[in-house]
Amino acid sequence: MTTMKISVAEIRAMKSRGEKIAALTAYDFPMAKLLDEAGVPFLLVGDSVGMVVLGYPNTTHVTMAEIEHHLRAAARAKPNALLGADLPFKSYETISEAVANAKKLVAAGAEYVKAEGGCEILPQVKAIIAEGISFCGHLGMLPQHVLEEGGYKIKGKQEAEHQKLLDDAKALADAGAFAIVLELVTSPVAKEISEKISVPTIGIGSGPDCDGQILVTHDLTGSFPWFTPKFAKPLANCAGEIKKAVTTWKNSLTAV
Repeated sequence: MTTMKISVAEIRAMKSRGEKIAALTAYDFPMAKLLDEAGVPFLLVGDSVGMVVLGYPNTTHVTMAEIEHHLRAAARAKPNALLGADLPFKSYETISEAVANAKKLVAAGAEYVKAEGGCEILPQVKAIIAEGISFCGHLGMLPQHVLEEGGYKIKGKQEAEHQKLLDDAKALADAGAFAIVLELVTSPVAKEISEKISVPTIGIGSGPDCDGQILVTHDLTGSFPWFTPKFAKPLANCAGEIKKAVTTWKNSLTAV
């Protein structure tokens, strides 16, 4: 268990110390508490809750009300970890919407907010930070754009993509983002970004050279057996253990 409250400054300091940052998703009280007790310093109430908890086909169905609900539950664990949440699909289309919804997440327990995009959302990012709200960026594959992109695609293979990722990362860092998630970015480009910006990069499916790694906890623990991303390697089989326990209990009833 972490013994001190983790701050945004501490997450940034981990990069300067060369200490890898472990980040995981938490959508409720018990998972936030368990992950905190395991010493995970960086927790996210991600819009991935839509698929692994709410049964949606992708993140575009997740609402502000749903994120707020799950965030309040996770925040009740009072983790020492830094706890934040995603701004969901279409909740930050304008500057005023972005600020208002970021404030709602803070009121629900978020210590930072995360949103997808680079230079195209820079006015929103700057406005959020100007309100004193810590901001985490998200570049590469943007799950909220999965429908228009026609699936989940690796980014950075083309030179134009490579340059845009670099430009976006620098712009977010210069605007005051304290960290940037890089999702499905080619390993060489993720490494280059990590070396060229001063804030931590948190990779997911982007190779080993980011300053940290984030996973959907269900992918790590084998709690959602119906789909596992190629880059995730489950280190437990919680779904199998649940089925085993239920079967054992059920059979004990018939044996009485």
